Amino acid sequence: MMSSLKQQTFSGVLWSAIERFSVQGIQFALSLIIARQLLPSDYGLIAMLSIFLAIAQCFVDSGFSNALIQKQDRTQTDFSTVFYFNIAIGVLVYLLLLLCAPIIASFYKQPLLEDIIIWIGLNVVINSFVVVQRAILSIKLNFRKQALASLLAVIVSGVVALYMALNGFGVWTLVVQGLLNAFVNALVLWLVSKWKPSLVFSLNSFRKLFSFGSKLLAGGLLHTIYSNLYTLIVGKVFSTRELGLYSKASALADFPSTNSSEILNRVFYPVLCKLQDNDEILTVKFYQFIRLTAFVVFPMMIGLAMIAEPLIRLILTDKWCGIVQYMQILCFAYMWSPIMKMSWNLLNVKHRTDLSLKSEIVKKITAFVILFATIPWGIKMMCYGRILYSLADLFIILCFTRKVLPNVTIHQHVKNLFPIFFQTLLMGGIVYIWILCFENTLIQLVGGVFVGGISYVLTSLILNKKEIDLITSLLNIRIETKHIDNAN
Repeated sequence: MMSSLKQQTFSGVLWSAIERFSVQGIQFALSLIIARQLLPSDYGLIAMLSIFLAIAQCFVDSGFSNALIQKQDRTQTDFSTVFYFNIAIGVLVYLLLLLCAPIIASFYKQPLLEDIIIWIGLNVVINSFVVVQRAILSIKLNFRKQALASLLAVIVSGVVALYMALNGFGVWTLVVQGLLNAFVNALVLWLVSKWKPSLVFSLNSFRKLFSFGSKLLAGGLLHTIYSNLYTLIVGKVFSTRELGLYSKASALADFPSTNSSEILNRVFYPVLCKLQDNDEILTVKFYQFIRLTAFVVFPMMIGLAMIAEPLIRLILTDKWCGIVQYMQILCFAYMWSPIMKMSWNLLNVKHRTDLSLKSEIVKKITAFVILFATIPWGIKMMCYGRILYSLADLFIILCFTRKVLPNVTIHQHVKNLFPIFFQTLLMGGIVYIWILCFENTLIQLVGGVFVGGISYVLTSLILNKKEIDLITSLLNIRIETKHIDNAN
């Protein structure tokens, strides 16, 4: 059974990684080309709406996706009930966005936002049609089909957006890109998932799933409001240009963290759910996954912080250099996000969404205090505040996880993560020294990536061989399975 679980985990991580990095890699490359044609203020206009769209998306999912994954005796009735509920909520939320459009435009003193909301808000309705399809594919750890849908969506939307950017469509380039991406993704998921809803809606099924999902919804809303409150405040207090710089810095710094977190958590969460009744094995697996996550994410985040300036100068030109200092600080804040997410998910694995909601309330009270305390000091200090919050977040969530798994503690986290963190800081120092030694931007960037990668691999063989062995173990299982399949 454990060998089969390892095989499923490896396959899931592999295809999840292919989806995220092929899709996001293409999208990232296209976004850089598009950003060279657009202005920071164009991104600022879209960023102003991020909090409203993010909250709307929270309501569309309503925690049902995680509820379906966590439930082990799910039925067709459960899936159909969630499907119809999501669509109803999607339409309702879109209508509320239309009603609020004049108020939002007036708040920011940007009349154009009223027209943008009419179109960009359709993303919410489109996404409501595929919540169940994504959940089903995730339950089966089938990320290959999700990779296909995402890849086609990003290529089609990216090519159209590139054409529009080159032909002077401005902010509408970003609006159309988002709409096309959502539509093509939804269309392909419907075709490849092969799931169709039945004409049934069960109140009993709804109550059971909502009792689990509603707490996740409340916690998700708190997190979404906090995460997007920065763009709302920056957009209100500072200029549209400053908001564009901050939002782009945040997006670039968040790129490796979020994508790595999505790749790993979407696989690890269903795997851990299968072990929810065996605390000993669950704890062992959890810490294996935590170390693997840190082993992958930490070097990317610190490495990105070190090469931020030559990277921005080379790919986005000097007009975007204002994002460098924000980006460097946020890299150190966002590097902890996957660890926080996985630790928080442990409460949901154990079916303790009541504790996950309580922890989220405590975390966000702390977060809001830090945010409002740093606003008078400017955007840079607000970024430093996010580092402080990240560490506080991890500390708070671990106080709650001890209630369901006594061996998941702050001490154990430090013990498991410190060697990887120390090794990553060492790598970052080497990259920083390399950049100081050269003035040529291309040499700084390419050489920094190469030197950082080599130094990290070499130090891993000395300081963190455990992770190398675990990855090798997963690879061996994959190879052995292939040989058996070929023999049969």
